[in-house]
Amino acid sequence: MSAIGKQNQTYITEFILLGFGNFPDLQPALFVFFLTVYMVTMTGNILIIVLVMANQHLHTPMYFLVNLSCLEICYSNTILPRLLVSFLTGDRSISYRGCMTQFFTFAFLVGVECYLLAVMSYDRYLAVCKPLHYTTLMNPKHCIALAAGAWISGFTISFIIILFMLQITFCDHSEIDHFFCDFTPMIKCACSNTFLIEIVTSLMAAACTVLPFLFTITSYVLIGIAVLRIPSATGKQKAFSTCSSHLTVVTLFYITLILVYMLPKTYNFTAFNKLFSVFYTVVTPMVNPLIYTLRNEKVRRTL
Repeated sequence: MSAIGKQNQTYITEFILLGFGNFPDLQPALFVFFLTVYMVTMTGNILIIVLVMANQHLHTPMYFLVNLSCLEICYSNTILPRLLVSFLTGDRSISYRGCMTQFFTFAFLVGVECYLLAVMSYDRYLAVCKPLHYTTLMNPKHCIALAAGAWISGFTISFIIILFMLQITFCDHSEIDHFFCDFTPMIKCACSNTFLIEIVTSLMAAACTVLPFLFTITSYVLIGIAVLRIPSATGKQKAFSTCSSHLTVVTLFYITLILVYMLPKTYNFTAFNKLFSVFYTVVTPMVNPLIYTLRNEKVRRTL
């Protein structure tokens, strides 16, 4: 082991993604499930982008939703095609470069989604709490700046993590007990000291998940206070309806994300970890466009 650890990490040529290989009888059913989810995800998110671009009245209020749909498309293409190929061919190997690229892209998109959801919560806060100033504060210039800030922040954080990740030495032909290259399963395959990368990753993860989550919670607390002050029941219902779609997406995303990274990292919880990972990496990108189209009256009319 020490001899391997002293070698250059480029000696590693591939990893093995174990995925759902411990359920051989379910491989055909899993393939159909993930293929269906992939097709629905692509169709739903592309449809939202087309609808918003086709209707100029949706450009400003739905600007962040277009960004989220683009992100979900990238999200699904980062994980699902490789997973579907493994179901068809039985080949679960992934090259070192491919694994690092998938990990970087995945970390980048998770960070962007956390920041985008926080920005969207701020957008809902202005719509409910400062409706008279909403048009001025959320003009196209500000929308572009906020969206660009989310993408740049996610990229910066994931870039810092991958720089440290590339310094880690891995055991040859290491097996990753997951269906994609995620941080914790990959670190278990390391032959070198991982203390520094774990500290750095924890700090970066806090910056791109905990801080946006707290910001989102604060926004909805202020929204809740503002809604309670509305005298009429109709007014309360209307104010709440403007936030219900986003609140549903935030709840689904963060609950599954927290469950994945808070579960004990032991063998007994590996199956649960994979299951909850499926929810926030595969299912959430599929249901997001459904939630927004079904609950948003302007989108329904355009459709």
